[in-house]
Amino acid sequence: MFDYGVLPPLMFLGMILFMLYGFPVAFSLAAVGLFFGMIGIFTGHFDPVFLQALPLRIFGIISNDLLLAIPFFTLMGAILERCGLAEDLLEGMGKLFGRIPGGLAYAVILVGAVLGAITGTVAASVITMGVISLPIMLKYGYNPRLATGVIAASGTITQVIPPSLVLVVLADQLGRSVGDMYLGAIGPSILQVAIFLLFILVLSIVRPKDIPALPLEARGELNAALVIKVLAGMVPSIVLIFLVLGTIFMGLATPTEAGALGVVGAMALAAMHRRLTWDLVRQGMHSTMHITSMVVFILVGATCFSLVFQGMNGGLWIEHLLSHVPGGAVGFLIFVNIFIFFLAFFLDFFEIAFIVIPMLAPVAQSLGIDLIWFGVLICINMQTSFMHPPFGFALFYLRSIAPRSVKTSDIYMGALPWVGMQLILVAITIFWPETVTYWLDKTPPPDLDKVKIEVPGFGGANGGMSLPPLGGGNQPGLPQLNFNEPPKVNP
Repeated sequence: MFDYGVLPPLMFLGMILFMLYGFPVAFSLAAVGLFFGMIGIFTGHFDPVFLQALPLRIFGIISNDLLLAIPFFTLMGAILERCGLAEDLLEGMGKLFGRIPGGLAYAVILVGAVLGAITGTVAASVITMGVISLPIMLKYGYNPRLATGVIAASGTITQVIPPSLVLVVLADQLGRSVGDMYLGAIGPSILQVAIFLLFILVLSIVRPKDIPALPLEARGELNAALVIKVLAGMVPSIVLIFLVLGTIFMGLATPTEAGALGVVGAMALAAMHRRLTWDLVRQGMHSTMHITSMVVFILVGATCFSLVFQGMNGGLWIEHLLSHVPGGAVGFLIFVNIFIFFLAFFLDFFEIAFIVIPMLAPVAQSLGIDLIWFGVLICINMQTSFMHPPFGFALFYLRSIAPRSVKTSDIYMGALPWVGMQLILVAITIFWPETVTYWLDKTPPPDLDKVKIEVPGFGGANGGMSLPPLGGGNQPGLPQLNFNEPPKVNP
């Protein structure tokens, strides 16, 4: 463990202690990095030349075009959170599915998936669906644990469904295309929704009293007006999803450009619902500025930490430590996912992505693991950080809007089955990588050993490049060259 010195392990331990103490993450990372950098200089374990690269790395963060997608997607989600789209979707879908046991739960899961594809933010999905659906579920006899669990879980689907901010950050840290990361997340997203729906189906058969159907006076008649209302909420959402994701997948726009199109589409939807006001735009820009500033400061702190950590052979220490995990690539993936699962009890997904992923990516690549598969797998795992007690943010959001009759213990206990289903998806993705790689481009990279560069032949009969014949015969050409005669010199 100490083959590369004691400073890398101590540096990693110091980072954990600073965060557990409660210091802001960005400043903790920078302080630990610079502090251990000075210790390394005095002890001869760190070359101060490395610090010359720090201004350039910070400038590279500020000028990174890919990270521009974060404020665009954040602003899009902030506008859609307030434009009334979720309310219309939930009301229509709830009435459409309300006639069957578990109908409201089905509606919440499906609307959560749609909101995930157009907003990409957990807070917006959980709070919106909680405010609208939770009182109705409790009023008509839903088990409080099941009601709170399905709302929290459906909100966290947004972390896996493109255009998730987590996928953008992971693509940047892994050095891979955001479009490929989005394509790789399609399969796990569909599987996650299917697992949730299957759980509700089984529960409606085994314990129908916990998820009863809505009475007729609550759901209304199934008629053309209800279908039109549901379509009126779904069609604009599908158009916006194509505007954001379709343009990326078809190569018509970069993620940053697609995010800008998404903001325009979100404003158009808000105008359709007659809620596009200066106050709404101002609130959206305020939350966008807050999140973007946080991301940039964490990135600056993380680059200070990683620069010193790598300069003291910390990367080699991590690689040496994890490359000896039994089980090869699968054993490495299992260990990493268990490690991140417990790390997510204390750290936010931004912090995990900026601190831990740069250390793990070289090891994964050396073991022959596809980094798109690795990134999507980590993203699936990190969505549990919003769900498991005691620091699951989705549970905090739900507690803030839930009535006092719902106990906090019910919210925590209700989240556990859904965390288990998310971990089932992690296991499926580890042992069945085709869930991710099936959607990626199957075109093999060119074999450089077989690449031929052919130059058109000289004097060919097929119209190739040619020179006149070198003299002789009956054809005009260059003068006859006789290499046996000495050259003639004119006096």
